Amino acid sequence: MIPSVNNSGSRTIGLLNYLYETGQYEDHTDPHLVASFDGMSPDPGRDPNATLKDLAQLLDQPVMALAEHARPAKHVWHTSVRADPRDRILSDEEWAGIASRIVAATGIDPGDGQPGCRWAAVRHADDHIHIVATLVTEDGHRPDDYRSGARAQAEARLIEKELGLRQVAPGDGTAAQRPTSAERHKAERQGRERTAREELRETVRRAVAGVTSEEEFFDRLAAAGLLIRKRAAPSGDLLGYKVALPDDLNKDGEPVFYPGARLAPDLSLPRIRERWSGNAQNDPAPRREDAGPAGPGAPAGARRRTASAVWQAVLVIEHGDDAVAATHIAAAGEVLDALAKTSAAHTRRELRDAATAFERASRSHVRAARGHDHALRQAARELVHGGPALGRGEDGATTAMAIDMLFFLITAAAHWHAKKGHAQQAEAAARAAEHLRTAYQGAAAQPLGVLYQRGRRLCRPMLRRQTVVLREALPELAEQILAEPGWYALAATIAEAEAAGHDPAALLSAAVERRELDTADSVSDVLVWRLRRTAALPADASPLPENATTGRQSSTRGTATRSNAPSRRRSGEETSGKTR
Repeated sequence: MIPSVNNSGSRTIGLLNYLYETGQYEDHTDPHLVASFDGMSPDPGRDPNATLKDLAQLLDQPVMALAEHARPAKHVWHTSVRADPRDRILSDEEWAGIASRIVAATGIDPGDGQPGCRWAAVRHADDHIHIVATLVTEDGHRPDDYRSGARAQAEARLIEKELGLRQVAPGDGTAAQRPTSAERHKAERQGRERTAREELRETVRRAVAGVTSEEEFFDRLAAAGLLIRKRAAPSGDLLGYKVALPDDLNKDGEPVFYPGARLAPDLSLPRIRERWSGNAQNDPAPRREDAGPAGPGAPAGARRRTASAVWQAVLVIEHGDDAVAATHIAAAGEVLDALAKTSAAHTRRELRDAATAFERASRSHVRAARGHDHALRQAARELVHGGPALGRGEDGATTAMAIDMLFFLITAAAHWHAKKGHAQQAEAAARAAEHLRTAYQGAAAQPLGVLYQRGRRLCRPMLRRQTVVLREALPELAEQILAEPGWYALAATIAEAEAAGHDPAALLSAAVERRELDTADSVSDVLVWRLRRTAALPADASPLPENATTGRQSSTRGTATRSNAPSRRRSGEETSGKTR
């Protein structure tokens, strides 16, 4: 259950008009009062003789009783209280009790004989109510509503437990500011999927991914189509910035600007500068040899180097000190943003959703020690400068490789936050990991399908030899891997690595030793990407030696190799290393 408190309104009748409107909003059905300060307020939704003006005048009476100069300019307090989509539908009586508890907890109407404000709770949808109040008590004073948002959240946690509702993780004050109700209403009127604040936050986040100077940062903002205002000191030094969408205008037809700090705490100019002001020697850039056969400037090369940087970051988060771990977690957000910005259409949406979810996990009260994150920030930079990747061939396969590594990094971040008691961050990282899991499935299907068919075409002696290698190198995992559909793709990869002069047993042992695989859906899939990255093999498969196949070498790049690996488990005969 999430209360969202706003107290910046000046027209009670305007807010009531919105709450009772049914023609413009699909979720506004049967608007009616469920509770009010006196239990007898007129309800324009159910009483044909009551009007919105009647209700507004009743709520405004304590305000209007003051001398005009003593009336607060913005006297309307408003909060929505929304249940989780998975919760049961609450009754009007339950919502009435919730409303009374929220206004008491926030100081709007504390009860126990203390003077309170006038308020009314309107329900116009199954899953939420709106509470509107006027910020003058019955005896003409301002209510004690200090930190009313935090107090509402604390009360909501108690309500969830008592009513058996889904419990929301408590916040810690590091989250980005939520859109106000006015911003949400404006977005709905304009047919926007998200509010201007949310669009700007994502655009600025992507613009900052991997940047190394203010000039580059502002160039990216301008290239994204944002309007920019800079704030400078008398000396000419830049102090801050604001951004706006060109088509987001106020009532006077002027663009609505948002300071970076109001988009997210880490998007203020001083906090952005910290990203490139650290000592780059603390964390060297990824090795050039990790570029692989695609070359250093191509999207595929950038993805390979990203996979290497991400792999190192997993180890840091698991074993490094808190400040350095927090730095890598924050930089992981930049990598997600850069990958979402440059990936093909069939993975872009899930990657974008992963980046949006992980934004909440990128900040906590553990202050990041900037400078140790150079490798990840360099990876984000190279992803952006490498340009858009195709969804097929080496680009598509290295995208799957990078997503596979990122899944483990984000999962490690979720575990780290959970250990620290960062409930919201841990939950956000877990949501991001699920989006990455879906994105991986879309990116990996084609290249793994190619490798699967290659593995099926290995000659019987070769496949038996790969089975022996697997059992000797990974005795505890071998039978699980042999039972997975991905075993044939791994067998083909082992054969390629051996043909390239590598010791496959050593590669397998190294791939498993450095990271547990409990969170992997398919251990064989994970090992495919780790071996191909470590051995610098083409991610999209390379030709096998003639003696590795059953004489059908010429067909391995044909149409038949493009089918995906079957999802069913194979028979015992196949899992023992024999072909049919």
